[in-house]
Amino acid sequence: MDYRKTAAEVLRCIGGKDNVVSAAHCATRLRLVIADNGKVDKAALEEAGGVQGVFEAQGQLQVIFGTGTVNRVYDAFIALSGAEAVSKDEAKAQAARKGNWFQRAIKTLGDIFVPIIPAIVASGFLMGIMEALNFMVNNGYLALDTGSSLFVFAKLFSNVAYVFLPILIAFSAAKVFGGNPFLGAVIGMIMLHPDLQNAWTVATEGVHNMQSVFFGLYDVPLVAYQGHVIPVIIAVWVMCQIEKRLHKAVPAMLDLFVTPLVSVFVTGYLTLAAIGPVFTFVENNIINGIQWLLAIPFGIGSFIVGSVYATTVVSGIHHMYTVIDLGQLGAYGLTFWLPLASAANVGQGGAALAVALKTRNRKLKSMALPASLSAFMGITEPAIFGVNLRFLRPFIAGSLGGACGALYASIVHLGATGTGVTGIFGILLHLHRPVQYIIAMLIALGVSFALAWVMGIPEEQPAKPDAPANGPEPAPLPSGGLVVPSPVSGEAVPLSETGDDAFSGEVLGKGVAVRPREGKVVAPCEATVTVVMGHAVGLLCDNGAELLIHVGIDTVNLGGKHYTGHAAEGQRVKPGDLLLEFDIAAIEQAGYKAITPVIVTNPDDFAGIQGVSGAVEAGQGALLTLTR
Repeated sequence: MDYRKTAAEVLRCIGGKDNVVSAAHCATRLRLVIADNGKVDKAALEEAGGVQGVFEAQGQLQVIFGTGTVNRVYDAFIALSGAEAVSKDEAKAQAARKGNWFQRAIKTLGDIFVPIIPAIVASGFLMGIMEALNFMVNNGYLALDTGSSLFVFAKLFSNVAYVFLPILIAFSAAKVFGGNPFLGAVIGMIMLHPDLQNAWTVATEGVHNMQSVFFGLYDVPLVAYQGHVIPVIIAVWVMCQIEKRLHKAVPAMLDLFVTPLVSVFVTGYLTLAAIGPVFTFVENNIINGIQWLLAIPFGIGSFIVGSVYATTVVSGIHHMYTVIDLGQLGAYGLTFWLPLASAANVGQGGAALAVALKTRNRKLKSMALPASLSAFMGITEPAIFGVNLRFLRPFIAGSLGGACGALYASIVHLGATGTGVTGIFGILLHLHRPVQYIIAMLIALGVSFALAWVMGIPEEQPAKPDAPANGPEPAPLPSGGLVVPSPVSGEAVPLSETGDDAFSGEVLGKGVAVRPREGKVVAPCEATVTVVMGHAVGLLCDNGAELLIHVGIDTVNLGGKHYTGHAAEGQRVKPGDLLLEFDIAAIEQAGYKAITPVIVTNPDDFAGIQGVSGAVEAGQGALLTLTR
């Protein structure tokens, strides 16, 4: 590959050097912060020599080249563009600042809710299971002792994340806004104080007590904030602003006592006296407006939502939908939005599946099939960005399929007991009406698949041809294929569990991921080290397999912290040689997953790549089996 020519082609496709704010790279991707995204020709960029995929994430344009190649393209790109070479952390910060106020607000909502989604999902799943069990017991389908400790405790646990949701939101929001998360949690506790009337009783009992505030200026209801979201976020934002200003103004010797006291008291009073009532009114009107849209006769409103949902994923607006789900759960006990989102996601998966089965391009097929499966699990970015949006017609087909599934969901008044999960596993949030959920998803899948099959891939945008393999010709494989042991001890899982678009969509290659049990990476076979980058190691195995061992997701942002390297580029290694050590607990405490993808980055050199699942030991057994 002519790296200078590739870099020049990338520079041309992104609008020239004047459109580049900064550039960075990790083990596999060129990460660019762009001044004006409207000047980027993504279709041409995807066709550039050596480019394996193009994504927009975290405010960055990420151009995937793969291990080894990206380093050389990056050096040539910096030389040609004169762009500022920055660290990954700096590029991420620049990308965050580049967005307009709306984009920053949406990102903030995502940053607040993503960490608490596991808690919400756990409660949602358990609520769905308990509702299904209650239905079967009450209708005589199942004989179950509902007075047993197992049943009683499970029912008690099922809604706990929703009962105390303001505390979870307040803690997470305080971290995002730069305040003390424990003070934020106290604000959440104030909003749920047992001396306040439970918000869920107001509809049936009315308001019990009013309280005069601001020296008799007006009265406010003494009602708690169960099920509310927006008032909590605004209250914590106010608290963080007060806290940060007090830290600057209060002398250090008094800061520990004065700042927490004043921050909590002032924010607490403002919350119960003004912020809570005002933003509860705002939130209720937003939820009522959305419900009005979804209640338009004949499911027309839901059809519209289902058709545009995937487009909002492209723009990143979908991060705000957790607010809608939680608001509807608080108001109605179910969220009618999540089934529409689930249908839209399955629709994109159906379109990608049609592309995978219809195309004769081996590289596109190898990308589209896993991308469709990922979408069926609720992760749509690989299908949208890697396949459907490239050719537009499949994207339109997927959107129409999602719209039809959403239309049916609306007609039968389908609602979910929780949020956070869509697609196949979304049925666990619909166990009270599983048949209707399955039908809605089948409609979305069937319509999108049929439309994408008929519409096909535009001839004027042909699929990218298979790129020739770079580097030395692989040595012949032994009969039966090449067996690659695991370089890490732990549990082998599918790449879809990494949560990363490029790995889940197999853009970088095929393989599996390992949830590490021990912080060591060893050489799985005789090989030459091709890449060493803090958190990742690349190997060229003697039998031709090019491996990437990537410890953690987005751990490039750690800059090598919590990692100790034991290998150098060009070094010869044999099975069992120590390549890298890492601190699992420290990585996870820093907010990153330690899950480790093990990728074959030259999959086109093999007829098949089969991975295992379950427990694996470093240097033993077969993690991957490669056949000719």
